Amino acid sequence: MRISNRFEKHIVAAAAVAMGAAAAANAAVVYSGPVNFVCAVDIDGCYINVETNTLSNGPGSGVPGWDVNPYMTGGGMNFFNSTGGGQMRYPGVTTGPAGNLAVGTSVGSTGSFNTATTGVVFGSAAGNWQYSAENVIGFKFVGADTLTHYGWMRFLMGAAGSSGTSMTRTVVDYAYESTAGASIVVTPAPGAIALLGVAGLAGGRRRRN
Repeated sequence: MRISNRFEKHIVAAAAVAMGAAAAANAAVVYSGPVNFVCAVDIDGCYINVETNTLSNGPGSGVPGWDVNPYMTGGGMNFFNSTGGGQMRYPGVTTGPAGNLAVGTSVGSTGSFNTATTGVVFGSAAGNWQYSAENVIGFKFVGADTLTHYGWMRFLMGAAGSSGTSMTRTVVDYAYESTAGASIVVTPAPGAIALLGVAGLAGGRRRRN
């Protein structure tokens, strides 16, 4: 057996062990899978119950126990909060609306959460939202167990357009911790993980050639 083949098999085995350990460590994380739900551009927006994986464009009465409600009639983005709910601000920020969180950010009790109805801020500063891009909120909600849980939710925002032009808002996916009070880390989209894996294999092939 060539050394390169033995090395490749070792890497595969190590990756399998690592994935198993990660799955065990994150056993309480509930992931929605790809959602790609387009929110209505109106005053009701989209109501989301993360525990039942139910998403519906308003009114809220159509989604009992809803946890997250993104809405807006034009080119911005607002969140209306359920009782006990809120969106996490960018780390280090203690006032203002929901921040656009980076992959690897921990969402939990140490974060600062916006519980008011406030529109997000678009711009180039750290934590600001971006047009024509994916943006991530961290959020807290009161679960069916009446306790506080934490999660993250990814949105694909449309182009800014001209003043007064409606902007599309798509819920891509989300995850939450089923263990009350436990923090959760923002992870890449599954497609991004797959692309990183392909890039790594391609790089390995180039180095061996």
